[in-house]
Formats: sequence, C-alpha cells, structure tokens
Amino acid sequence: MFIRLLALQLWLAAIAASPVFAQGQPPGLAKATFAAGCFWCTEEAMDKVPGVISTTSGYMGGNKKNPTYQEVSSGATGHTEVLQVVYDPAKVSYERLLEQFWVNHDPTVRDRQFCDIGSQYRPSIFWHDEEQKRLAETSKAKWDKAKPFKQQIVTPIVKATEFWPAEDYHQDYHLKNPVRYKFYVTGCGRYARLDELWGKLRK
Repeated sequence: MFIRLLALQLWLAAIAASPVFAQGQPPGLAKATFAAGCFWCTEEAMDKVPGVISTTSGYMGGNKKNPTYQEVSSGATGHTEVLQVVYDPAKVSYERLLEQFWVNHDPTVRDRQFCDIGSQYRPSIFWHDEEQKRLAETSKAKWDKAKPFKQQIVTPIVKATEFWPAEDYHQDYHLKNPVRYKFYVTGCGRYARLDELWGKLRK
C-alpha cells in the first residue's frame, strides 16, 4: 500500500512539474493572447470561434505580480486587460483567431477602446513564439492594405509576458450576467463603432 501511494505521489508530482500541465494546457493544444479592450467583450468574440477550447480573462504587460482588478484599473501597474485563448490547431488556425481579433476591436486608437479609456484598455497582439509573431505581422500588413476605413492601424504586436488570470467573477461574464453585459456593451458603443469600422467584415 505504501509503495502504491508513493508511486502515485511521484506520478502526480511529475505531472505538476511538466510545463504543459502546469499551465493547464493539454498536449496538442495551442495558446494565443489578445488585448481588445474590456476582456468581457474579447471573451464573447473568441468564444464564438469553433475550435476554441477555453478562454480566460486576465492581465498582461505590467510590472506587478498577482495584480488585482482594482490595481490594474488604476493604470498604475502597467497591465492591460487580455484574453488568453486555448485552441485546437487541428480545428482552427491562429490566422482565423487573428481575423476574429481584428474585426472585434478598434485598431485606430492606442490607450482606449470605445468608452473605456486608459492604458489598461490598450489593444495588442501578444505573440508566444516566432511563428505567431510572423503570422500576426502578416495579418496586420494585410489589413493595412485592405482596411475599410481611412485611419491608420496602430495596434502593436508585442511579445507575451507573464499572464495573470482575473478574478473569478470576471470569467464568462457575458454568460453569467447577460443583462448587465448587454447594457454595458451597448452603452459603451462597442457594437456601433465596430460596425462603423468593419461593416460586413464583422462575424
């Protein structure tokens, strides 16, 4: 019995030590991170894409460990609200996720999105490897030429740093609080501005 218990403990320790399982990402899946203003809205947009396994609202790009929503909202930590997406590359490509990202944010502004103002709402593509960086830059160049609006695209493409999950009440907010979410997103003018920018390209 003791030997079995010891073997089980060693096996669980090995799994916990594995980088893949430590990040909660099973083998065969991939990770992407986007900032498009309020992470509630980014989550709603990405949840619609077939092949997306999970979405987690959180914070990235700052200088404080374990930041809280209140700290990030103050603008003092340097973080921006992001969504980390775990997806199945066999079912959806990173390029498809990029398409969904572009048409679901306003790429003509820097430290704001819609009614939310401040560096904590700055849009960005956070790449996790050189291939993601290349694909993101190619995608941005494509939209620079094909964009249906006159303003310049200013959304940056930057290297991913440590990701901090947001508090539980922020996760799946559009599903848990549909009435409050609809009131917020409509009042903020998000959909109206997206339609103005992207028109029929929005999905």
